[in-house]
Amino acid sequence: MAAARKTPAGNSTTALLEFFYPIHYKLGMALEDALRGGKLSRKQVAILWLIRAEGGREHRMQRKEIERLLSTWYEVSSSAITKALRAMAQPPLELVRIVEDPRSGREKQVFLTPEGKHFLHTMVAAGQRYLDDLVCGLSAPTIGQGIEFLSQLSAALEQPPTEACKQKQLTRRT
Repeated sequence: MAAARKTPAGNSTTALLEFFYPIHYKLGMALEDALRGGKLSRKQVAILWLIRAEGGREHRMQRKEIERLLSTWYEVSSSAITKALRAMAQPPLELVRIVEDPRSGREKQVFLTPEGKHFLHTMVAAGQRYLDDLVCGLSAPTIGQGIEFLSQLSAALEQPPTEACKQKQLTRRT
């Protein structure tokens, strides 16, 4: 990995940008590769992850909700999502089943099949093995601090900036 670049004293957001942007891609791509298992596209992995995270105990989601959430991660068209889902529904994968929503003939629901649940289980295990190997030389407190930092960063993404943050940003720009 490249050495951290020198930044002006006190400018931690510049240092974070210089560090985070490249590692976001390196780590994200490597983790996705581990999750894909050589069988799925990145978008298909993301679809399975969404169903895992948002599909409830039934592992079911409306297709339009998959599209809405996936479009927050990728620049992806509706037809590309349809193509990814169809490939996952057909042999040899047969990971999902796509059915008409009983409340709307125009809407579809996507369910994980038993094969899909099994693949998802092996996918998560592969991701855990990858991360175990990656962090094996780090201490538990260091890993915990990383999780805490990323948790707080994730929460900040969900919140509008506070007035104090807006004032701080204005001060930095002037």
